[in-house]
Formats: sequence, structure tokens, C-alpha cells
Amino acid sequence: MPEIIEKKVNLQFPLGHHLHCLIAQLPNHLHTGGGRLPVEQEQQWRDVRSVLELVAQGEGNLKKLHFLLFPESCLPVNRFDDFLQQVQQTFRPNTVTMIGLEHVALEEYRTLLERFRDDNAEAIELVERDIDAGDVLAMPVNWCAIVIKEADGRLRVFLEAKSHPFHGEEFIDKHRDLYRGRHFYLLRSKPSCFNFMAIICLDYLYRNLYQSNIKQIIDHANQLYFNTRQGLDALFVIQCTPKPDHSAYRDVVCGFYGEYLEDLPGVRETVTVFGNTSGETMIDGATVPQGFGHAAVVINRHHRLAQVQFSEFRTDTFDHAPVCRLRFGSATRLLYFNLPLHHELDPRSSRVPLKVHSIMARSADGGWEKIPAAEPTEGYWLAEEPQAFREGVEGHVPR
Repeated sequence: MPEIIEKKVNLQFPLGHHLHCLIAQLPNHLHTGGGRLPVEQEQQWRDVRSVLELVAQGEGNLKKLHFLLFPESCLPVNRFDDFLQQVQQTFRPNTVTMIGLEHVALEEYRTLLERFRDDNAEAIELVERDIDAGDVLAMPVNWCAIVIKEADGRLRVFLEAKSHPFHGEEFIDKHRDLYRGRHFYLLRSKPSCFNFMAIICLDYLYRNLYQSNIKQIIDHANQLYFNTRQGLDALFVIQCTPKPDHSAYRDVVCGFYGEYLEDLPGVRETVTVFGNTSGETMIDGATVPQGFGHAAVVINRHHRLAQVQFSEFRTDTFDHAPVCRLRFGSATRLLYFNLPLHHELDPRSSRVPLKVHSIMARSADGGWEKIPAAEPTEGYWLAEEPQAFREGVEGHVPR
């Protein structure tokens, strides 16, 4: 099982105010062979760079952005330095960027960890154990980077490798195997006391009767709560999956939020953010009808989201799971919303502080433009009407 490594980072988020998150639901064009590799490297870099430039401009309330989430395997590794340079030079302080990168061999991944040794010393030790145990340097690694620009402008770079096997391991050829990562980072921001993690796609699903990544995260968050009265505030899942609504995801969501496991305080108020690739994603030249896309935000059912349905998003309970879910469409979009505060801070049944600030689509010049709101008011408020609860409107989340 992967170890959970706690790291302290200097992030000064506004106290008593919600934080803002942007999901870049971009397409991937990948081919298989030594892992998942981008076919159109320059196009994928242009897509990523356009989002970075938009964030750097900070038009409207994008200046308030705190978390930027890209999909799995979307950044070519030869553009990693360009990516880091742009974040360092143009992003505002107190910004966290999470991105999945092109698969590389374990030998190259080990070199990258060494390059950022100050932030990844514990991870290097875990990788060294695997290297000493066998001939694994050529194994492909599915990995992501969590890049944090701290309050004083310092850039921190944390690297994680995916721990869950993928379909390549169904082949008899061992060289198609995927390296299994040995660690997750739990990033504890001071002085804001906001704790968050990022994991890659199937790492959210890896569970059996005796072991589970998610159960391990729950146990660690609970221990954190009992020791410090802090829990896990946000869990970001970096995805490139053609089945984001698979029942396996629903089963883990149910367990995480207390239906199958105990209702435990360390994760009771965790906001889970799933960032997927868009429906234009192609693997080995093929698309998946009604597959990729549908980024989502999942929160505890006590937040009580109203049942709404628009062309770009909807709310539901993920097939009657004990949660409220904000689910987006499958098109290529930038999805900007806020992370809700703890429910205890504002217990009114009429007040649910989850708002979609804007949804952006590609513009004719290759940039991004806002899609007009469907309502006369700016943005989309997702708040339950108290009268609806008193009258017991069918379809609403119960008390």
C-alpha cells in the first residue's frame, strides 16, 4: 500500500472565505506503447499553455484562483520545464496547480525526483527500494506533478506515481507492466490550516476486502483529526477515464462519505473534485461515444444541493449515494467554481455556498470565452429553498 507523506506548505488562503478551483477539461490524443504517450505533443502543449495564460491574465475573478486541475497524461514531458517556468513567472502566490504528465520510464522518473529532492526526499527512498529489488528501470510510470507557488513566491514541486495497475497489465508481456507508485502526499497549508491531496484516477478505486487506498486515506485523515482537530479538506482526482460514472466510483464514494464505512470526522467535510479529459479524447485513434468528460464535485449530503439541470451541468446524488454531486458535461471546457466551506460554519438550510462562477469554451482565435449564463443573474447558485424542505419536494436531498 502507498505511504501517505505529510508535507507543510506556506499557503495563506483567505480565512473564513471559500476557495476557488478551475478544472481544465481538455482532450487527450494518446497512443499506447511503453505507457500512454501524447500523439499531438505541440497541440496538447498549446492547450495547456492557453489555460496557463488565461490564469495569468486573471480577468474577472480568476485573480482569486487557488486550485488549477488538469487531466491525467495531458502534458508532454519535454514541456515540463516550460510549464514550471510559466507557473513560476506568471502565476500569483498561493496557487496550486495539479497536472498529469506523459508516461516516462522509471529511470527518468527517478531523475526527476532527484531534481526536486528538497520536496521529494521521502519518495526517493521508496523508489530506491524498488530499484534495488529488481530490474524495473524500464517500467513506464504514470505520474503527476503538484506545483505550488507559495505565499512568498517560492515554487514547490511534488511528484507522485500512479499506484493502481491499468489494462496494460492484462498482457502476458511483463514489459507492458506499469510501475506502482509507493506514496501519496498530504499537503498541509499553513497558516491557512487547509489540507488537501491529489491522486490519479484508478488510485481512487483500488480497494479489496482487506486493503484500500481510500480506507488508508480515511484512517490517516481521522488520525489527523483526533490529533489536531483538522481533517482532509479537499481530495483532487486527476483522470483520463472513459467511464467516470462507473459503479466502482459510486461504491467508493459511498464508502468515503459514510454509507459502507463509519461516518468519521476526518473526511466528513471533504470536497472531492474529479477532473477528467473531455469527450474529444482519442486513444490509438479511436474515440469512445459517451465516454470521457463529466468532471464532477462531490460533497457530503448534509450540504443539500438543489436538483437543477442545465445544458452545461446538473446536480444529482450519484445514483442515490449519500452525497450531493455537481456533474458537468463532456465537451472541452474550463470549469470555474468555488469549494464550499464547512457546513458547520453556516448551518442554514437555505444556504449552500457552492457556485459555478463561469464555464468557458474555446474561442475562434484559440483562446477561451465564457458561455452565457442560462439565468438572468450572473453565475449559477445551487442553494436549496427552505420551503422545498418543509413541503417535502420529491427529488431533493433529505435531511
